[in-house]
Amino acid sequence: MTTSGPLIAGEVSLPEVMARLQQDRPVFHSERDLQHSFARVLWELAPKIQSRLEVRQNARDAVGAEYLDLLCIGPLGRTAIEFKYFTTQWTGTAGQPPEEYALKSHAATDLARLGFVSDIARLERFGNRPDQNGLALLITNAVGLWTPPKQRSSRDRDFRLHEGRTLPNELLWAGGDYPDNTRNLSGSYTLHWQPYSLQDGLGGEFRYLAVVTDPAHQAPR
Repeated sequence: MTTSGPLIAGEVSLPEVMARLQQDRPVFHSERDLQHSFARVLWELAPKIQSRLEVRQNARDAVGAEYLDLLCIGPLGRTAIEFKYFTTQWTGTAGQPPEEYALKSHAATDLARLGFVSDIARLERFGNRPDQNGLALLITNAVGLWTPPKQRSSRDRDFRLHEGRTLPNELLWAGGDYPDNTRNLSGSYTLHWQPYSLQDGLGGEFRYLAVVTDPAHQAPR
């Protein structure tokens, strides 16, 4: 069943899941819609994998209650998944049967970058089992997230997610002026965007970014 690429719960490849998801759901109404659709596709491709939404985690350095978007449990392993669906305004019809969508513009792209890097850091902390990897998945139609920045100096400079960039191990917000937004990563992650779907009109191009965390490849802090 597997093709090349990281495995979800040790059984089905991420490229295979994304190919089916692209076919079934070229656009989503919301992040929760994405979560449910991903879990359904995963079940269709690998029925032995069980999916659990909003699973509370018990990381040692947790501040209050922390929840994982989706935990996938299979006979051969587990995968913890965090989702981000960041959109700019787009209205149109997509899918079969045709379905109408009216997407709104979300917050500034700098906060989208901070949120996605925060997901990677959370998955590293949650991945305290040798049989569990993590997946941070971002789907967006915001071109500014995958293209190199025109402005070199910005408060989210360390958090840029454009194609081909390797994230540093320490990411400072505004050069460190906001310590609460500092994020530290143990693993090394080079970012590669993939096409997701192409719809009519301005804002109709969707791409996805997937970052996989693996406890076996993370250096001790």
